[in-house]
Amino acid sequence: MTFHSLEAQSVRVRSRQTASPGGADSLLVQPVSLTLRPGHAVTLLGETGSGKSLLAQALIGTLPPTLVAEGEVLLNGVSQLDQPPAARRALWGRTVAVLPQEPWLALDPTMRAGAQVMETRWLVGGLSRRRAWQAAREALRGLDVLAADSRLPGQLSGGMAQRVAFAAAQTGDAPLLVADEPTKGLDVSRRDQVTALLDRHVQAGGALLTITHDPAVARALGGTVVVMRDGAVLEQGPAAEVLFRPAHAFTQALLAADPEGWPRRESAGAPAGQPVLTAREVAVARGGRTLFSGLSLDLAAGEVVGLSGPSGCGKSSFGDVCLGLLEPESGTVQRPAMAPYRWQKLYQDPPAAFAPKVSLRTALMDVVRRHRCDPAAISPLLRRLGLDEALLDRLPSQVSGGELQRLALLRVLLLKPVFLFADEPTSRLDLLTQQETIGLLTAAAREQGCAVLLVSHDRTLLDRVCDRVLTLPAAA
Repeated sequence: MTFHSLEAQSVRVRSRQTASPGGADSLLVQPVSLTLRPGHAVTLLGETGSGKSLLAQALIGTLPPTLVAEGEVLLNGVSQLDQPPAARRALWGRTVAVLPQEPWLALDPTMRAGAQVMETRWLVGGLSRRRAWQAAREALRGLDVLAADSRLPGQLSGGMAQRVAFAAAQTGDAPLLVADEPTKGLDVSRRDQVTALLDRHVQAGGALLTITHDPAVARALGGTVVVMRDGAVLEQGPAAEVLFRPAHAFTQALLAADPEGWPRRESAGAPAGQPVLTAREVAVARGGRTLFSGLSLDLAAGEVVGLSGPSGCGKSSFGDVCLGLLEPESGTVQRPAMAPYRWQKLYQDPPAAFAPKVSLRTALMDVVRRHRCDPAAISPLLRRLGLDEALLDRLPSQVSGGELQRLALLRVLLLKPVFLFADEPTSRLDLLTQQETIGLLTAAAREQGCAVLLVSHDRTLLDRVCDRVLTLPAAA
């Protein structure tokens, strides 16, 4: 199909389950109008849970059955909301390509990465199998993840999985690309690399709709920026105006919450808490390749240590070694004898930490019952994390990635851990929510005497909140 435009005219999203259909309480996304056309980028910017992904799903026809889109969606002037589902699905991969927010949900866990990238070029792009394999390897090489070609998704770091999912979504033929948080979990160089690929799609005449909480991504892509909060558009216009001369107070606050502006934590000297973990000369290998070696760490109760380094260097693997989930290639890790549940991990990809068919309330109450936690602690933590208690009655797939990550943090804090490995805990959060969440995480750790190993691609954030920072080199 030749693509001319996708127009949203007063598009809104409403819940089908609300007792008063048509009432204001059922409206999740208030009316939005925008146009996607060849050679133009539109970026939806805002807090987690602000309705950005719901709006995008309404435009391309992927809303869950509990929600309904209203208004008008016109593809080349033809109304789409009254089209049968099969007709809209026929556009996927050919007219519309989607890069979903969660690479673990986009990739088949039983299929090797290279084969998945090849398959989209063969079955959707129409290439021969031989040419599809060549194109897949070229795509992986262009994203610097050719080493992932023969690996399963579970053997990849979060950043590597994100780039493989990007390669799989890019068949090269779909003129309209929808990218939902395409740079989360990536270091600055990888983020800029993916952003450049998105911009290349636009420069080649494609249309791009990007959902992000990162103003740096919006600045790099230019075009039109739409700022959303609580399901409503607060500000909309050219990127140069919205991002450099914001008119709305929320946009101003969002841009001002960059870690560059956070106060730097003053060193408190040697930690006073009891030793929690001692690692000596640790080396870790994955897939027959040594990621790092000779790493040592002493971690005390109440201490927050940052861990930085490029994607795929072994940060998550080292955290798993500290938890006893992964055996080191060499070296030793010593931990005091204690109940296993006092050693916790905050996963980079929260869907991996929640049963998909169990409500979030059940997931929390299972922890309360199993480990005799205080259920009265849930409501105060919800408030401190900026979460509505109504979210607990949903499934993990029915909340935003940022909301799910904060719920994962809530569940961990209920257990009062002595050691917490926080693997990119704010990669899905906007700047404002990130600042609040990191503040709660570090404050709770110091109040409870919990040692934290905090992974982030944002070195500035680590410098602002950690007692000290370790840096891993790029894997050989």
